[in-house]
Amino acid sequence: MDTQPPTFSVVAPVYNEEQLIAEFCRRVIAALEPLGEPFELILVNDGCRDRSPDIMRELHQRDPRIKVINFSRNFGHQIAITAGTDYATGRAVIVIDSDLQDPPEVIPDLIARWREGYQVVYGVREERQGETWFKKTTAAIFYRLIVRITNVNIPVDTGDFRLMDRKVVDALKRMREHHRFMRGLSAWVGFRQTGVLYRRHARAAGTTKYPLRKMLRFALDGITSFSYLPLQLATYVGFIVAAISIIFLFVVFVMRLSNPAATEPAFYGQASTLASVLFLGAVQLISLGIIGEYVGRIYDEVKGRPLYIVAETLGIDETAATSAGNMRTTHKEQSPVIE
Repeated sequence: MDTQPPTFSVVAPVYNEEQLIAEFCRRVIAALEPLGEPFELILVNDGCRDRSPDIMRELHQRDPRIKVINFSRNFGHQIAITAGTDYATGRAVIVIDSDLQDPPEVIPDLIARWREGYQVVYGVREERQGETWFKKTTAAIFYRLIVRITNVNIPVDTGDFRLMDRKVVDALKRMREHHRFMRGLSAWVGFRQTGVLYRRHARAAGTTKYPLRKMLRFALDGITSFSYLPLQLATYVGFIVAAISIIFLFVVFVMRLSNPAATEPAFYGQASTLASVLFLGAVQLISLGIIGEYVGRIYDEVKGRPLYIVAETLGIDETAATSAGNMRTTHKEQSPVIE
C-alpha cells in the first residue's frame, strides 16, 4: 500500500447508488492514474438504504485508495460534502457527485487550471442533458437571482463539481453552519477562481435525489445563508401597505366631503373591509414566516450539535480522523450504523 500522502483527494457523496458506484470509481481512477501522482477517493455514505455500503466496502478491499466514511444516518448532500472535505488530506480536493452526471473525465481539466495558479476551479454547465425544461428554467432563474440579491459572486450555472486548493479547504473547515450552501461558501472565501466548461450528462441509472421539495429547501438555504433581502422585503411591503392605506383613507375622506348624502357607497361596505383585513393578515403572516426562517436557523446554530456523526471509516488516515475528531463517535473503526 502506497503511504505517500495524496496530491489529490476526490470527495463523492453517495446515497443509494448501488447501480453506479462501481462504474463511478472505475472512471475516477482511470481519469487520475495517467497523471502519475498519488490520490485518494473518499466515498461518503450518507445513510444509504440499498447495497451501496457493501459495494463500497468491497471496492475499498480491492483498492485501498478508495476510502469510505459511513454516517450513522442520512444527514444530507451538503453535509456529506463537508465530511468528505473534513477528512480529505490532498493538496487539492475535488468534489463530484457519484451519479456520473458530472463526468470524471473532466477532472484533469480542473487540475490543469489549478496548476496554473487558480485555487478554486468550478465546473460550468454549458449543457444539461436529460433534465426537464422546468428544472433547467428554475435553476437558471435561481442562479441569476442569488447573484443579484447577495454580495457574493456565486458563478451561474455551476454545481458542487469543483476543485479546491488546500488553503480553500482549510478555510471552509472553519465554517460550521448547519444550513450549508457549499458552492456559495466556496465563493465567499475568495482566492483565485475560474471555471471550466463541460457537458452535464443524463443519469445512467437510478433516480434523482433532489425532488422539487428538496430543491426548494436547497434554494431557501442558499438565499437565507447569503442575503438579508427577504427580511428587507417584509419591511418594504409593510411601508407599501401603510402608504396604500393612507391613500385609501384620504380618498374616502375626500369622497365623504364631496358627497355627504351618500351614507353607504359600495366600497364602504363589509366586503371591502373584509378584503382589507384579510390582505393585511396575509402580509403579517408572510412577514412572520420570513422572520421564522431566520430565527429557526439561529436556533439550529445555538444548539451546538455536530454537523454529522460518523459510525465507521475505512482506510481513513488517523491524522485526518483526529483533526475531525469532534465529529466522530470514535477514532477506531467500528460496525456501521446505517439507518
